[in-house]
Amino acid sequence: MKLARLMRTCLSMELAKNKATHISATGLGMNSKSKTILRWLLTAVVLLALGSTAKAVFFSEAPASSYLTAKAVVMDLEEAVLATGELKAFNLVSVGAQASGQVKSLKVELGQKVQKGQLIAEIDSLTQQNSLKTAEASLRDVRAQRLAKEATLRKAEATLKRQRLLVEQEAGSQQDYEDALAARDIAREDIKALKAQIEKARIEVSTAKVDLGYTKITAPMDGVVVAIITKQGQTVNAAQSAPTIIMLAQLDVMTVEAEISEADVVRVKPGQMVYFTILGEPDHRYETTLRAIEPAPESITDEDTGSSSGSSSSSSSSSSAVYYNGLFDVPNPDGKLRISMTAQCTIVLSHAKNAVCVPSTALGPKDRQGGYLVRVLGKDGQPMDRQVRVGINDGTQAQILEGVQAGERVIIGEAGTSSSEDEQTTRRRPPPMRL
Repeated sequence: MKLARLMRTCLSMELAKNKATHISATGLGMNSKSKTILRWLLTAVVLLALGSTAKAVFFSEAPASSYLTAKAVVMDLEEAVLATGELKAFNLVSVGAQASGQVKSLKVELGQKVQKGQLIAEIDSLTQQNSLKTAEASLRDVRAQRLAKEATLRKAEATLKRQRLLVEQEAGSQQDYEDALAARDIAREDIKALKAQIEKARIEVSTAKVDLGYTKITAPMDGVVVAIITKQGQTVNAAQSAPTIIMLAQLDVMTVEAEISEADVVRVKPGQMVYFTILGEPDHRYETTLRAIEPAPESITDEDTGSSSGSSSSSSSSSSAVYYNGLFDVPNPDGKLRISMTAQCTIVLSHAKNAVCVPSTALGPKDRQGGYLVRVLGKDGQPMDRQVRVGINDGTQAQILEGVQAGERVIIGEAGTSSSEDEQTTRRRPPPMRL
């Protein structure tokens, strides 16, 4: 085809030369000297065109290599598990009321730092004060009864002593002696009963004092008020459950709950390095270590209670994803981390520094010894097969332990060409196997 195009080009130039000569000779009436100059010019143009065409046909550059390659580079590589987490307070306490009544005053504000034992709120204590007074009055009454019984006992003991002397002197009756003995014993037992009643009354007084103390709500720990649930003037009823007044949290240390999928949780264990970023600071990385992994997923369904749709519930549970919470703590001295923030977490399984790495797509099939086939482009432009050992493979880059040196080019694919006359197909390599 190129030769045919060359012949057509030459023929066109020759016709153009003859036509120009004819026009110059007949139409313009040039002299012989001008005709000679024009002929030489046309001949030079034809020779230049022939030279350019011959160079394009016979001296064109060789086609570039059809291999897609990548250079083996030295870089830091890590194998990690990605998870999405949520920031929570290291310790979060719901401070509730154990006494019923109206909240007379609220001593704290939202976001305020409080100390352990600091007064938070007061509940109307009139009912509790009356209960304490009643219990104290009952205690005094029982103590008075005990004093009376002790006097009765002393009288009974004196009567018994006198009747015993009369019986010994045969001056008194046996019946009177026995009555005096019984009266003494009854008085003793009455005193024992009153002692028990006094103890009970003391307990009631103590309970009333505790109930009165419940009307003053204090902070159980140092922390920050993160929520106020009950407002001042609101009435609370602690008869069935303790109503929450405020939420108190320790924010100097935050806990991250990272959702780890069931496919990755088997590779994760406490003590591994973890780092995460938050949406507000994607370039700042917080580093810590994994503290624990919860043994069960967060959404645990109750045992079968015999309710309907057993098959449908089992079907939906089997198709839903299962995640386990990984827990790790991070210091928060400046208070920048807040509750319920989203954390993009990375749990590092293994890492290597200054490792020779190639794209994972360059790895061929895995052999029985655990090695991989890699095609390397030689200095002469020809591919050669290499057996390599692979370390960390994160799916994008693979660490080469031996078989390829840094700077060598590995083949990651082949580019094919096609035309109407000659079509070529591109050879495809088998996909790499994940470690």
